[in-house]
Amino acid sequence: MIVWRYFLLLVGLFFNALGVSLVTKAALGTSPLAAIPYSLSLVVSQLSLGEWTIIFSLFLIVGQILFEIDQLKWSEIMVEILLSFIFGDLIDWTMSWLRHVIMQNYWQSLLLLLFGCLVISLGAYFEVIADVAMLPGDAFVRAISRYFNIEYGKIRVMSDISMSVIGAIICLTFLSNLSGVREGTLISALVVGNLVKLLLKVAKPLTAELLK
Repeated sequence: MIVWRYFLLLVGLFFNALGVSLVTKAALGTSPLAAIPYSLSLVVSQLSLGEWTIIFSLFLIVGQILFEIDQLKWSEIMVEILLSFIFGDLIDWTMSWLRHVIMQNYWQSLLLLLFGCLVISLGAYFEVIADVAMLPGDAFVRAISRYFNIEYGKIRVMSDISMSVIGAIICLTFLSNLSGVREGTLISALVVGNLVKLLLKVAKPLTAELLK
């Protein structure tokens, strides 16, 4: 059922946004995909994390168009643009929920970070099993993978590293610190992918009946 699949996609977007907000509030560095928007939000604070996420997502969509110009599906692009705005708004919404959350020590921050990674993984899982659309960050990686005929997973790792490095450069250049990219960014990169693989292996057979 297509309606059910889109519902699962929206559930996935919500969990993904909540997870990004939880990881960000842990104050150990945000997730790789949010590294650039979060770093920019620290430099230009007039725009929120969600607003910078929307801008960055639209930038990635332009990149996707350039890589897939010969096989582009404009219907997918329009859906991605819509998802960009929904995802950005959800990030700001969930960040506002957590505005009073302040970590008292490093271990609390680490626990919140790991919980955020779990929530992001759940979001990614729902998006994968919905199988109707992709967030621009994922679609951009897929476009590069197809263009250069390189395995998606390898490009994903390169993309995460590149975004983390760019986020770090932004913070070092304008803030003289690494507020946006820290050990939490690395932990998130390592944990989320493996959790998604585990969920797909364990839970996908259980949810397959729902998608018939």
